[in-house]
Amino acid sequence: MARTPARGTRDTILTAAAGLFYEYGVRAVSMAQVVEAAGCGKNLLYKHFPSKAELAAAYLSLIRHERERSVTEALHWSTDPVDRLLALTGEVAEMVQRPGYRGCAFRNYLAEFPGEDDEPSRVAQAYLADSRAQWDRLVTGIGGSPLLADRIWLIVNGLYTGPPGQARVAVEWITELVRAKAGRGVGAAR
Repeated sequence: MARTPARGTRDTILTAAAGLFYEYGVRAVSMAQVVEAAGCGKNLLYKHFPSKAELAAAYLSLIRHERERSVTEALHWSTDPVDRLLALTGEVAEMVQRPGYRGCAFRNYLAEFPGEDDEPSRVAQAYLADSRAQWDRLVTGIGGSPLLADRIWLIVNGLYTGPPGQARVAVEWITELVRAKAGRGVGAAR
């Protein structure tokens, strides 16, 4: 008779895989390494995640949930559109400066598997599209144009992928653009 897996086994496996995938990349991590890190058997791993693609999709879904929770917390404290945009900028800047930050998990996956049309790629692409839409809504909320949204998104992409030491510059630049548009600073952004 088969044993019933312990409660939380799926989460234990996913947590172990998430740490490995984020540190080394999905392509570089074998399922055997996940088994070892999770302290489970191969059969148990495959019971919960029949393929590496399913495990990678679950990992990216977990990261998405964590990102959404962090963004919601950052935006919770203000209803002012300018303050919300700047709070989101600050949240990203803080994240990229944390020890162990190795880039955006979604961008990393898409860079590892360019042109793939698998479930993890769809999860990553959906997150990035939804994230971009959120930034666009915030820019629209201050009366900003699509051009201003494009400029801010370009800076945000640089913030996610650039050296952490440049986070302050990205925050200052977005602050300058947003405050100029909102009439709270010098100059005017289009």
